[in-house]
Amino acid sequence: MATLVLGALGTLVGGPLGGAVGALAGRQLDSAIIGGGSREGPRLKDLSLTTSSYGSPIPRHFGRMRVAGSIIWATELTETSESSGGSKGAPRSTTFSYSTSFAVALSSRPILNIGRIWADGNLLRGNAGDLKVGGSLRIYKGHGDQLPDPLLEAAQDGFSPAYRNCAYAVFEDLQLADFGNRIPALTFELIADEGTISVRDVLEPVSSQTESEISFHELSGASDEGDSLASMLGTLGSVYPFSAALDGDLLQLAEEAQTEESSVTLPAALAAPEQGDFGRSDGTSLDRNADKTRPPTAIRYYDTSRDYQPGVQRALGRSAASNGSTLELPAALDANAARQLIASAQARGDWSGERLRWRIAQIDGSLKPGQIVRAPEVVGRWIIESWEWREDGIELELSRLVPRSSAVTSGDSGSHASPTDSLGGPTILRAFELPWDGLGASNQHQIYAAAGSTSAAWKGAMLYSSNTAPLEPIGPTGRAQSSIGELAAPLGSSPALLLEREAQVEVELLTSTEGFATKSVNALAMGQNRLLIDHEIVQFANAEQISATRWLLSGLLRGRGGTEAFAKIGHRAGASVVLLDERIRPLGSVSVTGSLDLAIGAEVAAIGLADEEPVTAPIRNQGVSTKPLTPVHPRSTEQPNGELELCWTRRARGAWNWPDNVEAPLHEEFERYLVAIGSLDAPSLELIVAEPRLALAAAQRTDFSGANVWVRQIGQFSHSDALLITTLAESFQ
Repeated sequence: MATLVLGALGTLVGGPLGGAVGALAGRQLDSAIIGGGSREGPRLKDLSLTTSSYGSPIPRHFGRMRVAGSIIWATELTETSESSGGSKGAPRSTTFSYSTSFAVALSSRPILNIGRIWADGNLLRGNAGDLKVGGSLRIYKGHGDQLPDPLLEAAQDGFSPAYRNCAYAVFEDLQLADFGNRIPALTFELIADEGTISVRDVLEPVSSQTESEISFHELSGASDEGDSLASMLGTLGSVYPFSAALDGDLLQLAEEAQTEESSVTLPAALAAPEQGDFGRSDGTSLDRNADKTRPPTAIRYYDTSRDYQPGVQRALGRSAASNGSTLELPAALDANAARQLIASAQARGDWSGERLRWRIAQIDGSLKPGQIVRAPEVVGRWIIESWEWREDGIELELSRLVPRSSAVTSGDSGSHASPTDSLGGPTILRAFELPWDGLGASNQHQIYAAAGSTSAAWKGAMLYSSNTAPLEPIGPTGRAQSSIGELAAPLGSSPALLLEREAQVEVELLTSTEGFATKSVNALAMGQNRLLIDHEIVQFANAEQISATRWLLSGLLRGRGGTEAFAKIGHRAGASVVLLDERIRPLGSVSVTGSLDLAIGAEVAAIGLADEEPVTAPIRNQGVSTKPLTPVHPRSTEQPNGELELCWTRRARGAWNWPDNVEAPLHEEFERYLVAIGSLDAPSLELIVAEPRLALAAAQRTDFSGANVWVRQIGQFSHSDALLITTLAESFQ
């Protein structure tokens, strides 16, 4: 007696596939597919973390999947130190950073590429292939001719394997500051195939003994974690009904046909000749409750719309029984496809309890496991699961074929906050010196840098003095972007005396910042809302956003911080604009004789993650910190004896609050003024006085009649701008 029955694989896969493969016991294909392990097969799990355990299988991946991988090589942490400062007035600081290099095995079959990479749940590599931190990445796609990685080969004295037929990634000098100075938990978006996943891909190890055109159209990706091929097929077969047939040693797998043309009508049943056989009177037996198992009521899968996080979809309809099961599918798909698959699986489970046994008189080549048939005088279509050849006939066992439903029930993935994937842009840099703020020593140059980018993903840059070779490090900018822009329209001249409520300026921002805010007049008095426009410091009260990057600022206080001379000149469209707030980076109070060269053309350089070359910016307004302020309030009084008394009021650097009846501090080594008569470039007479007044004798007035009289304060390092006191009358009595 020869028998073809449902084998062990049929218990996993179900239906005719199990019956067909069960007949291969003892053959090479049977051994290759079923294997000898006792594991239950691939199971869905939460996204695992990168491991480095010896003996762990390297999975096979299909389509697009998010995978963890196994670390196969790594270096110790590398410490890098960079010192900055140390000149007079600026403490020396040392910044330590840590990096490491390592390799991660990803797939035991070739891949096409790697997409995004997550580190501790945040994006380490974006869709555009950009790393969000410093370091480099090399991808090896797992082909049989790939060469060893040069870093691994150098580290192992030229004896590194090439890891052929294994896809892996190598990180070199990956910066670890964002991950607590440790290797983060990594997951990779693996692109193994383009197009639809097929059974041929899954059975690749035994493809020469199989034949199939089955495709899993709903799946974006799937993983084989190292279980037997039977387990992999069984899991997929639970949601994709397909049949199997044998042609010699060739296993043929096909989708269950659902057309009338695909069905065959069984011959009349043969009655049983012996007592105890089923269907003794008519050769048939129908059992409507043969399968006591409950069909699955939910499916758990990797949701592509949630960055491959596990999702669950439940079949609609009648309420699930208390022992309803959840089907684990280690594959990536969307919510709609998952809902359709579980609905179909539940329907098949509901119908599979109907079993029909049918005896025929002779062997028919068209009646084999997997064939869809109709039985005379029995409603519906049936699929042959197994047959048994006995002395008194061929006994067929059939199960009810589930009608395929065309209804599509939409699923819902729920909400998911994906990490931002923005390209880091190049650094935008401005460097400038500001008037002394009154803090610290008065002989220090107060240099600042403002840095940012057009991209919100910019993570800061390292600053250097570019007048030395090699570059002298200054320190990091920090990640907060400064508000940097330019004038969208010219800004006219101003006497810089009072708050100009109707005056306005239009600014186009160049950096990805939140922009500007409206402040009260009291806030302006406390120094808020200060702009550096070219060489002039301007305060504004009101801010109105015109577009995403353009702002209209009004209510202006011009010529702040002793920059009134530039307010009288005005500014062209395109002039540089920087918001002077806590986001600008002080470069230290560098003394005149310090390490930062303040010669004409001195520059600051910045190197950020997305900068292919150092970004440089000249230090603008050089010397303004130590330059005395221009005197104010010029007065000329004619005395009875014909003398002309000239007076003015001095101002002091750093003394921006000017209380009544309080003398401003000098902040210079001595008080001296240079009075010039005539033109500024070529004065006819120059006088130095030690107090803010000068008496011109009547004769001097006569000698220089018609000439201008100017005064400058003499500081420790430079002179102030000139103040016009008066123009001498051409004649007087």
